[in-house]
Amino acid sequence: MAKKIIVLNGSPRVNGNTAELIKAFIAGAEVRGNEVIRFDLQKMDIHACLGCCRGGADPESPCVQKDDMEQIYSHYRTADIVVLASPLYYWTISGQLKCAIDRLFAVAEADQNYRNPEKSGILLMAAEGNDYEETLYYYNNLMKHLEWQNLGHVLAGGVMDPGDIKGKPVLDDARNLGESIA
Repeated sequence: MAKKIIVLNGSPRVNGNTAELIKAFIAGAEVRGNEVIRFDLQKMDIHACLGCCRGGADPESPCVQKDDMEQIYSHYRTADIVVLASPLYYWTISGQLKCAIDRLFAVAEADQNYRNPEKSGILLMAAEGNDYEETLYYYNNLMKHLEWQNLGHVLAGGVMDPGDIKGKPVLDDARNLGESIA
């Protein structure tokens, strides 16, 4: 059965190495008939979480802030899989991606027990180096605390400048991960 997948692209480089990972992943996922929607967070007006704990009153528009997260919430609620895509910034995900993740809490607030919707997660990351310890610690614990199934990750090291990733086998890894979703 086809899955609904959303990609939260936390890279400020719309055509950078993270974008190439995303394209490869989407190509694989769509081959299997999955529906994929990509959000380029850098292009969106998304404010930081206020920590007000007043979200969830309206499940259709769960956050008290009305910004471009409104475009994401409806797709997030119905998605089977959430792909977190980011370049490695100071040994973890970008601020753009972290901001969007924080704002997803408003959806959990719609549940009286603050349960997050059942999902699976994937991490796609491009980096100049190969030190992912903090990122994997964050990602694995995020999956655990959200109670989401971790479907895996693709980590592309040694790709600093836009285009460095072209021709690298890691793009096949991203495509294969996409194709594994059925």
